[in-house]
Amino acid sequence: MIKSVSLLGRDRIIGFVWQHLLLLVSLYFMTLGVALCVRSNLGSSVISALPMAFSIAGTQNLVPPLTIGGYTNVMNIILVLGQILVLRKRFEKVQLFQLIIGFVFGALIDVNMWATSFVDCSTMMQQTVAQFVGCTVMGIGIAFEVRCGSVTMPGEGLPVAISRVTGCPFPKIKIAVDVSLVVLSVVSCYMFWGAWQWNIIGPGTLFAMFYVGYIVKLLSGHLGWFDRLLCRPGMRRYVFGLARYIYHRFK
Repeated sequence: MIKSVSLLGRDRIIGFVWQHLLLLVSLYFMTLGVALCVRSNLGSSVISALPMAFSIAGTQNLVPPLTIGGYTNVMNIILVLGQILVLRKRFEKVQLFQLIIGFVFGALIDVNMWATSFVDCSTMMQQTVAQFVGCTVMGIGIAFEVRCGSVTMPGEGLPVAISRVTGCPFPKIKIAVDVSLVVLSVVSCYMFWGAWQWNIIGPGTLFAMFYVGYIVKLLSGHLGWFDRLLCRPGMRRYVFGLARYIYHRFK
């Protein structure tokens, strides 16, 4: 009996770690897409527009010099604080895990900004391809992230909180929050440089708002294999058994 309980506890731990390893892969795809959109110079994605504006301003000593990932972390903290203010006593402490997920997301943005530093978008064709590929990869990552079933990203957590309190449908709140982020990005551009910055908020931003959602919806009915991978005990045990063997082999 004790042994079976112990095995059950171990399986739960392995399942939790496996779930979040797949979440890490999903976040990598999402941030790779974000980085490619930034490299396109046609306009970043909605979630990275404001951090990008502040990051560029930081290189000119207008604000503290942080990377896009660094300012993404700052924004995620603000979004979680917003959820606490909106929900108050209804805020569940487990949702603080969003801060960890958000930090990993910001760190992976910086990793992929470095990894895509070779991308040259000097022509309109190159810019268009980079934007299209970036939005596609981002949509794939988001579709995977949703399947992982962990806590929501801070960018979705705030709309969820507002929707719970107001009773307004989530899609409408999500659109309102995204539009607010874009407006704040535009205001930041005028505050820092006195002009619209098309490389931050451009046609690519508008394209991303619609196309990424289309990709997520398109893939949602074709990810049964990912669900099976997520729930397959044999695969989880194999991966962790292999990791344990490698650890002890080279210890």
